[in-house]
Amino acid sequence: MIQLADLPALNATLNATSAIFLTAGYVFIRRGRVTPHKRCMLSALTASTLFLISYVIYHANTGSRPFPGIGPVRYVYFSILITHVALAATILPLALITATRGLRAQYDRHVKIARWTLPLWLYVSVTGVVIYLMLYQLY
Repeated sequence: MIQLADLPALNATLNATSAIFLTAGYVFIRRGRVTPHKRCMLSALTASTLFLISYVIYHANTGSRPFPGIGPVRYVYFSILITHVALAATILPLALITATRGLRAQYDRHVKIARWTLPLWLYVSVTGVVIYLMLYQLY
């Protein structure tokens, strides 16, 4: 059974999973393979949704964890954290709009927004893992 203390590692795993699906989905669509692209992108959306649920449960029960590092690493951590949080708030509507347009076969509109959504979503997913490593594994 998963304990509350296990959720940060689960969250990092879900972020990494999302990044892997996003990357695979991008590769598939560049190769013209629409069905695997769609499956990967919906899987990335599912992983990110599960992450968000787990994240809210964890932080509703534990609050936030202060970064214990000192010196230059502290500036690196907060630079990553600030950009991560700002873009994470943007990704939710972007991902939903992008997925909706794709599922509705509005491909021209889907592509226009996906060009922004993909790199931002990848950044948020990857930096989520980096933040976990810095916050829970570095010290």
